[in-house]
Amino acid sequence: MLLRVLSFLIVLFYCSSCDHLMGVGSLNTEVLDTVVDYSVVDVSPSFKACDSIIDKSRKSLCFRNTIHQKISNELIQHHFTIRDSINEVIFVDLLINSKGIISLEQMTSSKKLKEELPLLAEVLQKSIEKLPMVKSAIKQGIPVTTKYRLPIKIQWKE
Repeated sequence: MLLRVLSFLIVLFYCSSCDHLMGVGSLNTEVLDTVVDYSVVDVSPSFKACDSIIDKSRKSLCFRNTIHQKISNELIQHHFTIRDSINEVIFVDLLINSKGIISLEQMTSSKKLKEELPLLAEVLQKSIEKLPMVKSAIKQGIPVTTKYRLPIKIQWKE
């Protein structure tokens, strides 16, 4: 009987002390209290012309102005025919991947505009494909994919 009790105590000791024997309880772990906001980047994407700007807000403004100008210049080169006057704002969602390649994700416009200018999405797609590569956005030192919403005002009078 004494042998059974002793065997039981040895088995119980092994089962309860495995964590202590393997050192699981003594792992050095650091508690990080850093909160990462993934909706904001540290450095916004930029074209080569904007690289020399150091101020974050001015650099972002340069990127916005440059992309607006380049797409506007492409749209002006196309001739559209319309039946009714148009005064609308469309939203073009661009995806700028971590390698700096810009792609059209989606275009949001009214049904009337889609009927009046059925080739607009195709022209925008080609305009975006002609954009030069950009330096991607940076978050904590790592290039990241970002989304940019480009508002375009379409105003056309008969």
